[in-house]
Amino acid sequence: MVPVPNRILIDLGPLRESRGFRLLFAGQFVEVFGSQLTAVAIPFQVYALTRSSLQVGLISLAQLVPLIVGALIGGSLGDAFDRRLILVITSVLLALTTGGLAVNAVAAHPSLVALYVVSAAAAGLAGAASTASNAAVPALVAPRHLVAAYASTQVVYQVGQVIGPALAGLLIDAVHLPWVYASTAVIYVLTALAAACMPAIPPAPGAGPPGLGAVLEGLRYLRRRQAMQGAYLIDVNAMVFGMPRALFPALAVSVFHGGARTLGYLYAAPAAGALVGALTTGWLARIHRQGWAVIVAVGVWGAAIVAFGLVHVLWAGLALLAVAGWADVISAVLRSTILQTSASEEFRSRISAVQIAVVSGGPRLGDVEAGAVATLVSTEFSIVSGGLACIAGAAALAGLLPGFRRYDQRHPISQSNPEQQG
Repeated sequence: MVPVPNRILIDLGPLRESRGFRLLFAGQFVEVFGSQLTAVAIPFQVYALTRSSLQVGLISLAQLVPLIVGALIGGSLGDAFDRRLILVITSVLLALTTGGLAVNAVAAHPSLVALYVVSAAAAGLAGAASTASNAAVPALVAPRHLVAAYASTQVVYQVGQVIGPALAGLLIDAVHLPWVYASTAVIYVLTALAAACMPAIPPAPGAGPPGLGAVLEGLRYLRRRQAMQGAYLIDVNAMVFGMPRALFPALAVSVFHGGARTLGYLYAAPAAGALVGALTTGWLARIHRQGWAVIVAVGVWGAAIVAFGLVHVLWAGLALLAVAGWADVISAVLRSTILQTSASEEFRSRISAVQIAVVSGGPRLGDVEAGAVATLVSTEFSIVSGGLACIAGAAALAGLLPGFRRYDQRHPISQSNPEQQG
């Protein structure tokens, strides 16, 4: 047998050995697929109604606070209630909100206000669902399969991002927005059914009651733990400054001279590169200095985004977005590993909640930043300056957080001690 450190392809052990994880995997795949359909449909509809990249960014901002609150509440609830039940309830409610978007899209004059309100509610529910899903993994797989299981969830996410946006562009052209939203509502019903078939995931032993106190306790746990802080902050840096997705609708029309299909390709390209990266994560087992590896990966992301902002040929732009996506998934797997191996068991759900809030909220802040700079200066300037700021931010965090920079997977427990954070 090939030794683990020499493996290149992803380890499928968690899927072979755990029926519960297989159901979670299937439910995640369906849910991510549906969420990516709306991730294209909503900004497409907003841009069609307003012709404003700033409005595309602002609707993401409207989703930010509900998403963060939903994730933090979900983390608190996940330590006090059956996480399977949380997944079922949130999936059903997401089906209802997406159905509301379909009804709005059917109207002769769709309401922009309704898009803001309903998408914000859906973001809060999605935050709670993602937290419960992420925190459920350690209960469904053996400890030796934890890293492989999180790598598998990255495959799920990236497959959904590749297929969902590309298909969304085709569906918008072929059957129009109402059917895209209605299809997503059905997908969330399927997600609820998959979650209902999972084994029960009872509350974490010794966890206190849910509420604001539990959320604040989790946030206090992060103080002076630089390895965790760095894992969160470097992702915020990359997504706020180096994520130009709010500009994709404008780029599809003005730079690449296309329509909905071109827009779908732009959304799908980073995920295509990330999927390749996720399927070949076996080599990451050889990396011990995981903090440095994350810093380098974020630097590669920023450099690819800078180059993307300078090209005007579609295939070259898609290739550069794919390189950025590859670097991003390497960073994501390593950041998840740092967080899961350095967190105490009683805080896993709340640490996952902060992670979901950062991963989901960062791009929305990035949408606002990119849209605002593009409105004030130009689309190309927004992309290039954002990529450069991403690289500079990664370098700054490397200097400011030595506990993150020096993180070594061979000594994760000792490095979780606040007294050893440099």
